[in-house]
Amino acid sequence: MSRIEIQEDRCKGCLLCTVACPVDLLRQADRFNAMGYKVVEADPERLEECTGCAACAKLCPDCCITVYRTAKKAKEG
Repeated sequence: MSRIEIQEDRCKGCLLCTVACPVDLLRQADRFNAMGYKVVEADPERLEECTGCAACAKLCPDCCITVYRTAKKAKEG
């Protein structure tokens, strides 16, 4: 299962990642980080929907998103 990690201490809440996510997995959280920004979080009820496309991480101007992709099985034959 692919997944992402967000470094909330670096997030400035620009929400660009929420627009980039093709499955609308990301949203603005209700909490603030130490800098006073509302952070972004992955919807905890939909974590298994992450495709590992990394669009969110590529668009993040503060490089606070790390994507972990599920390894694909090698084709047999």
